[in-house]
Amino acid sequence: MELQEEPTAGAWGEWNPTEDSARPPRGKHRVAKQRGGLARSSTVLGVGVIAAVGAGGIATAQDRPQVAISMPSLPDLGLGHTEADAQHANASDTAHGAGASARSTGIIAQQAGQHTDAGEMLLGRILQQAESQESAAEAQTRAQAERAAQEAAAAEAKASREAAQKEADDTRLAAEKAAKEAADAKEAADAKAEQERPAQPAGSYSLPTSAYTLTSHYGDAGSMWSSGYHTGLDFAAPTGTPVKAVAGAKITSAGWSGAYGYRIVLELEDGTEIWYCHLSSMSVTSGTVSAGETIGRVGATGNVTGPHLHLEVRVGGATTDPLAWLESKGLSV
Repeated sequence: MELQEEPTAGAWGEWNPTEDSARPPRGKHRVAKQRGGLARSSTVLGVGVIAAVGAGGIATAQDRPQVAISMPSLPDLGLGHTEADAQHANASDTAHGAGASARSTGIIAQQAGQHTDAGEMLLGRILQQAESQESAAEAQTRAQAERAAQEAAAAEAKASREAAQKEADDTRLAAEKAAKEAADAKEAADAKAEQERPAQPAGSYSLPTSAYTLTSHYGDAGSMWSSGYHTGLDFAAPTGTPVKAVAGAKITSAGWSGAYGYRIVLELEDGTEIWYCHLSSMSVTSGTVSAGETIGRVGATGNVTGPHLHLEVRVGGATTDPLAWLESKGLSV
């Protein structure tokens, strides 16, 4: 259809149609008919919104389907349309509107189903993730509990080992202490028994003392002796150690003797003299004594550097080696 160009207002002026000018041509009355596409489109749009909300509230304005909206026909202003043309147009619009409504309803239903599936998939993923996190938390809790139990068991085992080691060390130290005390007690008892035991005579002779150590021999040179050499045999022993008579004899002298300290002199039957010097005490000072009898105690009186018995043997008034003389009597010094 070809439209004529509408005249401008300057050429025609304001157009005010009258009853005569608006009369349809050829004496036929034509009524302008409103098309129902807009109403039908509104109904379809409402149905789509309800379907989208029912699918889980996931659909948005951007997801709404595009629907066809038909515009109402303009009134025939005498431009050449006929009644048949109008009826044909109305029928076409009606068919088009019905088809568009059907297509819109199908699209909305399809999209609603898709949104429902998406919602279910999202819910499934959320539940799966929550289950996975719960499983991980339970595994972590179990691991922490196992680690704590292992640490507690290790600490208990360490404490048991340390306690056992300490008990073993205490037992060992106690045993060592007891053994040392027993050894010291035995040594002290042996020393005391040796001191108290009488010198065993060899025939009619006996050692002058017991539990001793020989320190200076006869003939040793030194400035400590007035003659320039040692004239006797020294038996070093603790102060108080018993001193014995070497043979049966009589006491010819007992008392203080200057550098010799306290001294006892015995004279044997053959005239041999035995001098006991530096004594701390004298048990017998006169009379006769027998071999092995206690006559005094070891001391440190006179010119000495420590407690000991200085024994001299004089034959015919001259000194002789006491060690050789005692051995000649069968004594082991």
